[in-house]
Amino acid sequence: MAYDSDLSFNYFGPTKVIFGMGSVSELPIEVSAFGKKAVLVTDEGLMATGLVAQVQEKLGDLLVHTYTNVPPDSGMEVVNQGAQEALSAGADVIISLGGGSVIDTAKAMSIVMKEGGSIREFQGLQMLTRPQIPHIAIPTTAGTGSEVTSAAVIFDQEQGQKILVFEYFITPQAAILDPKITSSLPPNLSAATGMDAMTHAVESYVSLQRNPISDAAALHAIRLIANYLPRAVANGSDLIARGQMQVAALLAGWAFSNAMVGLAHAMAHSLGAVCRIPHGLANALILPQVMRYNLNEVPELMMDIAAAMGISIEKLDPLAAGKAAADKMEAFLKQIGITERLKDLGVSPEALQRCSELSLSDGSIVYNPKMVMDANDILDIYMKLY
Repeated sequence: MAYDSDLSFNYFGPTKVIFGMGSVSELPIEVSAFGKKAVLVTDEGLMATGLVAQVQEKLGDLLVHTYTNVPPDSGMEVVNQGAQEALSAGADVIISLGGGSVIDTAKAMSIVMKEGGSIREFQGLQMLTRPQIPHIAIPTTAGTGSEVTSAAVIFDQEQGQKILVFEYFITPQAAILDPKITSSLPPNLSAATGMDAMTHAVESYVSLQRNPISDAAALHAIRLIANYLPRAVANGSDLIARGQMQVAALLAGWAFSNAMVGLAHAMAHSLGAVCRIPHGLANALILPQVMRYNLNEVPELMMDIAAAMGISIEKLDPLAAGKAAADKMEAFLKQIGITERLKDLGVSPEALQRCSELSLSDGSIVYNPKMVMDANDILDIYMKLY
């Protein structure tokens, strides 16, 4: 874990974390610290589970509106509409209850509610100059880490591409992690979202922008996911595993929010935009091949990842250990039930050509440890998954 003599970095992690069984009961206290009128952002799927009603009951008179029109891979129109409804209701605090798409929608809504206009005007990095509407995140999956990050990924229908909004001012003020909330997540979603967190951790650890603090978070996240994700997939009622996966996703979120991600995320974003492949599943399928692609550039770092995954590295050189890490990651996918090929998901070779070209313009690719300049290199990786 060597660093150059010119190491310098900024680390940002301002979110208050409330963790524990039943911690969602503390929501009214957290809301009252920031305002008096809350909008709850969630999705229709969660409305049917009873979880939304539970949160609504706890909020009581603090809740002035519930916005449920959030699909997977939320779009700009969804953000703008939600912001307008929240403003009409007089909301001064946002609560997000859901997975990454819901939390990202709430982050983007906080901008439109404060600054006006459309979220399209704010795509990019660090354009804001003041705090936005306060946001309390309650993740219902253990994967994105969005509850502690400064990033929101929103689908732009006009461009046919996911765009990034990265602003320190949209980092949620508080995150409530209640293991009971994730206990009903089905095995396939537990596996896919868990692999989203694993990809965050692995990519941030080898990123060009890595630093000692993000490295520590990333490596421990890898250890936790390797140990607890199979348990969470096998038994959704294992609340210890559920809680440790929530912690792992949060650690990975803190890691990549500061160190950024790389090629796997660029490719997954493109698969999501062009082929509508769920982000966690896309990351899961791509990660082992990207680890192999990057191996020659960062063998010592890959050796650390191998050790974090439980591989005995004492008799291995860095390249051999890194290859073992990629092989184990591939086996890990099968262990948690992810066995799909891209062709099984209805992806065409022509779509992969478009995805390859689109990946080159994705902001994540800038931080990949191995420079990627040719779309054909990306296409080669996609085709290994076909």
